Amino acid sequence: MITINGEPLPQEAIDFEYRRIRQYYTNHMSPEQLKANDDKLRKQAVEQAIGAKLLLNEASRLDITVPEDLIDRKIQPIIEQSGGPEVFAQRLKENGVTEQQLRDNIAEGCKVDLLIEKICEGLSDPTEEEMKAFFDNNKENYVQQERVAASHILIRPNSDSDDDRVTAESRLEGIAQDIRDGKDFAELAAQHSECPSGKQNGGSLGWFSRGMMVPEFEQAAFEMAVGEISDIIETQFGFHIIMKTAEDEGGQAGFEESRDKIRELIRHDQRGKCVAAYVADLKEKADIQDTAA
Repeated sequence: MITINGEPLPQEAIDFEYRRIRQYYTNHMSPEQLKANDDKLRKQAVEQAIGAKLLLNEASRLDITVPEDLIDRKIQPIIEQSGGPEVFAQRLKENGVTEQQLRDNIAEGCKVDLLIEKICEGLSDPTEEEMKAFFDNNKENYVQQERVAASHILIRPNSDSDDDRVTAESRLEGIAQDIRDGKDFAELAAQHSECPSGKQNGGSLGWFSRGMMVPEFEQAAFEMAVGEISDIIETQFGFHIIMKTAEDEGGQAGFEESRDKIRELIRHDQRGKCVAAYVADLKEKADIQDTAA
């Protein structure tokens, strides 16, 4: 067990950092590289969890305040992804969490974000020459994976009961019939889909590679032909109709395709070094014990 100034560091905090690191490097490493570097990523997760706790403690010591409207902006997508305010409230109740507790948790994360922004003030963006040199030295990491683009319409059951599941599926079957009758998929998604992509993008999910969607959705999307509309697919989120809009077999990516990823990676590295130096100073002042070491 790791303790920081006598306070245990929860394993959940380390697991959270590990998932976040893997998700980030999925865009910059092949599956084989991720597997080969797993031990390194796990050690990095421990260090980041320690750093996150130290930053949170420091943000509290500095009495960094989080504007309520920032918390509102963070919580609104959660409400939308849950299926609306009523479903959101029900899911909070099922998990034994109040909205105020959730807001407090979000506020803690925002405190750290605001502290990091303060720490990293003055960092400049990478130059074109720096990005091009990075690409030339790391071309093997910039291979476009096989991917597809798709839109969907999602209908969520009100509960896990058989009646509610049948009702949701029947409702989606009616929408599917409208599509077969020639009505516009995007318009129907905007009217009926209970995924934020419906109202925002006419149901479009954009491009995604394997491993980014739940298995049932991914299998259908990759096996379909471009322009095809699926039967009703059930996932943990509810019932879907999928329309595949494009596909890309993948291959070596060029600099122009990789520019945004490289800029993000260099920025991430610069910010990481800046925050690491700040955290190293906090570590020097803290009492950190690892009883498993």
